[in-house]
Amino acid sequence: MRLNRYLSQCGVASRRGAEEIILGGRVSINGHIIKELATQVQPDDKVVVDGSPVRTETPVVLALNKPKGYLCSRGDTHERMTIYDLLPLKYQNLHHVGRLDKESEGLILLTNRGDLSHRIIHPSQGAEKEYEVVVDQPLNAEVMAKLVKGMMTEEGFARAERAWVDTGYRAHIVLKMGLKRQIRMMLYYLGYEVTRLTRIRIGWMKLHGLAKGAYKELTPTEVERFFKEEPAKPRLERKPAAEKEGDEERRPARSSTRDPEAREPRSFKPTRGGKKSGPPRRGAAEDKPSRFKPKRDAFSPRSRSGEAGRGEKPRGRSGPPVRRPAPRGPRRPSK
Repeated sequence: MRLNRYLSQCGVASRRGAEEIILGGRVSINGHIIKELATQVQPDDKVVVDGSPVRTETPVVLALNKPKGYLCSRGDTHERMTIYDLLPLKYQNLHHVGRLDKESEGLILLTNRGDLSHRIIHPSQGAEKEYEVVVDQPLNAEVMAKLVKGMMTEEGFARAERAWVDTGYRAHIVLKMGLKRQIRMMLYYLGYEVTRLTRIRIGWMKLHGLAKGAYKELTPTEVERFFKEEPAKPRLERKPAAEKEGDEERRPARSSTRDPEAREPRSFKPTRGGKKSGPPRRGAAEDKPSRFKPKRDAFSPRSRSGEAGRGEKPRGRSGPPVRRPAPRGPRRPSK
């Protein structure tokens, strides 16, 4: 077994934390200081960390329903109640996985397995934590969208994986990251005050059936489910199917033939005599007059010499007036 894994199972630290302890020269095996991360530990080896011998413990994982008013700490200088006041003496050496502030309640795990802590706490592992939140003002979909989009807080950039409204004043928020008082701070920036915050799920495990202040020890099969659960992938926003179908209808269909009769003309202009440039539309009567046909015959344009077109007479102001000879009287017979 690798040394970092061995220290993790002993409850010293997580695997990554154990690597830092090893590189710092704080670990010795059989009296020799070890700084190689790939060192293997044998069953009869004596491992010492900071001068104290360590040994593997029986893996223990507890699920606790934390009540409101308890701290997630081993001790408090102000003598306030902690979650360890709810546990018997044999579980006092367990460390809590993540935190819930004093005013929050709900599900929290305690264990001596560092690998399980890393699996649940680290954002890259994808273990989701779901919270039921009650606020002082009505909620709406716009507020939920802002929570998912994210915002800058005092602790850094904070965002929710998913969020939806349950009732007017109650919502469900799913997180992967675990900034200090994250949900309270995000809603505070949006003008809301949290009146109740309950964690109801960690990964696959839900809070159902566990009374406030009660705990239960998980079986090895239940513990392995946290490692078998694949990291949740981010959801991609997709357009609704109805919108896609509308787009397909608006998009012109591509024709495989090059026959001009099979396609409608892009545009047409009125020409002389009221005829259209291009084939007639489908289903249109051939003898039906077009609304673009002029009411009277069109005239050809005049030439530069000022004369009228072939076989046509100018009308109105389109040319000079026609000179007619003056009327004459009766002809006198010649003498």
